[in-house]
Amino acid sequence: MARNISTVGVVGLGTMGAGIAEVLARSGLDVIAVELDDAAAARGRAHLAHSTERALSGGKLDEAGRDALLGRVRVTTSLSDLSDVDLVVEAIPESLAAKADVFAQLDKITRPDVVFASNTSSLSITEIGVHTARPGKVVGMHFFNPAPVLKLVEVVRTVVTEPEVIADVVAFAERLGKVPVVMGDRAGFIANALLFGYLNHAVRMYEQRYATREDLDAAMRFGCGYPMGPLALLDLIGLDTAYEILDTMYHQSRNRLHAPAPLLKQMITAGLLGRKTGRGFYTYDAPDSPTVVADGAAGSSTVDSAPREVRRVGVVGTGTMATGIAEVFAKRGFEVVLRARSQEKADASVARVKKSLDRAVAKGKLSESDGAAALARITPVTEFDRLADVDLVIEAVAEELEVKQAVFAALDEVVRPGAILATTTSSLPVIECAAATSRPADVVGLHFFNPAPVMKLVEVVSTIATAPDVLATADAVCTAVGKHAVHCGDRAGFIVNALLFPYLNDAVKMLEAHYAEADDIDTAMKVGCGLPMGPFELLDVVGLDVSLAIQRTLFNEFREEGFAPAPLLEHLVTAGRLGRKTGKGFKDY
Repeated sequence: MARNISTVGVVGLGTMGAGIAEVLARSGLDVIAVELDDAAAARGRAHLAHSTERALSGGKLDEAGRDALLGRVRVTTSLSDLSDVDLVVEAIPESLAAKADVFAQLDKITRPDVVFASNTSSLSITEIGVHTARPGKVVGMHFFNPAPVLKLVEVVRTVVTEPEVIADVVAFAERLGKVPVVMGDRAGFIANALLFGYLNHAVRMYEQRYATREDLDAAMRFGCGYPMGPLALLDLIGLDTAYEILDTMYHQSRNRLHAPAPLLKQMITAGLLGRKTGRGFYTYDAPDSPTVVADGAAGSSTVDSAPREVRRVGVVGTGTMATGIAEVFAKRGFEVVLRARSQEKADASVARVKKSLDRAVAKGKLSESDGAAALARITPVTEFDRLADVDLVIEAVAEELEVKQAVFAALDEVVRPGAILATTTSSLPVIECAAATSRPADVVGLHFFNPAPVMKLVEVVSTIATAPDVLATADAVCTAVGKHAVHCGDRAGFIVNALLFPYLNDAVKMLEAHYAEADDIDTAMKVGCGLPMGPFELLDVVGLDVSLAIQRTLFNEFREEGFAPAPLLEHLVTAGRLGRKTGKGFKDY
């Protein structure tokens, strides 16, 4: 029988504790909140008053509701006042010794059937629980900040937690209007364990000057639909908090990818902790302000050279990417020469562009005359020499190096001197394509994202040989077709795939270790981190075979143990479970 919970103790009334107390009181529960001393208790009451005032002015609460809510919270400085509660949630600072001490005291004060929940985000629940005589009734209940707003609660079981306790805590979280996910006791739980490896990787990229902070953040916002870029998110979380979480994860996992990037330690030592101090990766107009101000450190990715003129654009290929790119340029007034291997393929490609333009007209996004004009700008051809007079050629054929090199060698023969040759590869070395030509200075990567007519991002990839005015032209062309260009070097995965796929691989390893269910991991990342899709949903959409190929490319380039593809991913591909396209992947469709 599910336990009856009507009065809940909350230990610690900082930002998290006050938020949790508000959530509980909002659900009609009586709350007894304990703080260290009168000053801390007063600060806790102020947190609650401030938050409920915001809810009042935002129309989420009326005056009577707010007064009733505050009336259900009693603040005290004595743990012994928790003698009659039905559940305790501890939300004090992240110190194992301090938490263990609180639990040991509570063990003597409360009834033996009372469940103890810790809101820790990274410490071991097992290590906290052993300081009580009831380790089977100790769980993690990790709320996300701000607790009144964010829906996710990670429910953490240890090897000794009683199953009915987990069931009761899950039911209790649902009663609070939260979305609970269950997992084992491991540093970082689900959301932080997957999120912080990715954030740390972004810091390393910035540290190595591989890309600017602005380009790293824009790449993940425009390329993956993330609500914030990784460096802006670190500034929000606090670099000191991030360092602590990564350090805890590293000590448990011994995974080098969790070892905090040295730059984090340097910034913390210099007092650059993020928004709370007014400076982190970015500079803010005041401490605790979200407003970024110019600081002169913006390593601009813009190029000083004058761009070359581009009026006619060649596109090589007839797949989804090629037709999408042809449509993008034609809509923006460029003459497009679309080269296919046969007339039949060329006609089919133009028909696909027409279908896409017709859809845009039907939705009112494009006028009928503009649609017709765009289509008229596309000339389908089958011979390479028809590209002789274009100013820019974009190759979008299959992701096989030999095929691309053959295309570049053929283009080198026929395309006029001074024209730019670009590849839209997502993971192959651009320099290998350039090496197939006699003009490597004119070769650049222009990685469009699928679907090209919709996605804003283009990764502009410069090789060691790319000329400055070629980069300037790439920038100008991206602006002309309404895309956001980010710059990076010629390295496996560029920015987006190099940050995205190790995170997806980590999620597969988490599932493989029976640490949490696929649905819970997806829910944690969508609800807890605001991502548009969970890792397994995304892998199934991308295709497990495509994902495995990218992961292998990353591993072969960096030889980083943590980038080695998860065996489960390899097994599913071998078994033909490739995701949505085959109807079965991590999930069945």
